[in-house]
Formats: sequence, structure tokens, C-alpha cells
Amino acid sequence: MRPVVLSERLRTVAEMVTRGNRVCDVGCDHGFVPIYLVQQGKSPKVLAMDLREGPLRAAREHIEAYGLSRQITTRLSDGLHNYKMGEADALICAGMGGGLMQRILKAEREKTDSFRELILQPQSEIEGFRRFLRENGYGIVDEEILEEDGKFYQVMRAVPQRKEDGAGGVKDDAEDALTESELQNGGKNDKLCKLKDRYGPIILKKRTPVFLSYLEREAAVYEEILTNLRAQGLQEEKRRRRCEQVAALLQDNERVRNG
Repeated sequence: MRPVVLSERLRTVAEMVTRGNRVCDVGCDHGFVPIYLVQQGKSPKVLAMDLREGPLRAAREHIEAYGLSRQITTRLSDGLHNYKMGEADALICAGMGGGLMQRILKAEREKTDSFRELILQPQSEIEGFRRFLRENGYGIVDEEILEEDGKFYQVMRAVPQRKEDGAGGVKDDAEDALTESELQNGGKNDKLCKLKDRYGPIILKKRTPVFLSYLEREAAVYEEILTNLRAQGLQEEKRRRRCEQVAALLQDNERVRNG
């Protein structure tokens, strides 16, 4: 059987998994990420779960067609509801809105905290999702931003703050997580937290060409909004406030673009 081919987004998600970890894929859709993980030797065992009967049935058919039914188990589950503690080392949650992902992680907090790593790819509300992770004790230790079919996607690897050494083991503090002083101090540290939540602490450090392209496109959108607002006039208080908000966002964007 030939290797399964993933989109760049899904391949980035799969490659975030630490080799050797057993995986639980919540919202597995048609099961291609679990198949890829086993085929590539990234994971010895995968639990593929989905809320919907149709996609789960399709995932099961694909898994059987690739001859991987012994390594990949399918299970109907609303989030982590039917997951049993200790079945996996890594959680994948990808391709859904940030708000829904927050609800999934919060609903079964003990189960969420039992994973060694969380591979997360929110489709929306990304700044709020990163803030949720930070405020709930999850450190982002790796991130990638990619462009596919004209859209930008962000994939992050997070760990409960007790974890992570260079080989995927355990240490006291997650590398690159915000320090206690950053969380407790105001002023510049508040701005730093917001920028890290908005763009990603690791993405800010990597400054890849894709990220710089993302910043340029974001700046163009803000500039167009400001032009339209000013053309309509700023006599109305609501419009004036919106103009100030967008101008502040553009200023932050320029600060990051200029390094």
C-alpha cells in the first residue's frame, strides 16, 4: 500500500508529534493523520476519535484499506468524553475553531493534563486560544505558521507547565513559556504577553518568510480598513474608536515587522 499523502497543514500537525508517542486524535475526520503517523513510524499506536458517525465510518474504512486496524483504533466520542486516562501520550486537536477547542480541553481537564504534549491547530480565535493556554498553565514549546491555498494556518505544540526536556521528557518549566515576572508585572510585560498571544512566542522568534508574509498581508488589511474608515469621516464616536483600535493593531504589526 502506497504512503498516504497529507496536505501541508495536516503534515505539519503530524510532524509536531514526538516520535514514539502514542496519539489520541480528537476530531480525526477521515483518519489520514493517524494513518500517516503509523506509516511514518512516528507513533506505534493511535486512537482516532470523532463526534460524527459518518467521518468515523470513513476513517475506519481507510484504516482497514491500509491494513492498520491493529495499530489504529476508532472510537465515537464527543471531545475526550470516551477517552480513558493513560491510553495515549499525545493529543492532536486540529481543524476546528479555537473556542470549540477550548471547550474540549476544559471539559475533561484531568484527561487533558495527563498528556505529555498537545498538538493544536485552531482555525479561528487564535489570540484568545493562546491566552487560554497561557492562563491555564500550558506552555507553547514549538509553533509553525504555513500558507496553503492562500490561507495561513498556525500549528502549536503545548505542554502542561511541569513538562518537557529536549528529548520530549519532563522538566520543571516549559521552555519559552512566559515567566512568572512577565505574568505578574504590568506595563511593557502586558504588551509582551499580548503580542505573544497574538502572534505566538515561538513564531515571533523564528521570523520565517511565511510569518513575514503574513505580517505584510495583515498590515495591508489594516491599512485598507483605516482608509475606508477615514473616508467615511470620524465624527461618530463608534467609528473613531474603531479607527483607534485598528491603528493600534497596525502599530503593533509594524513593531513586529521591524524586529
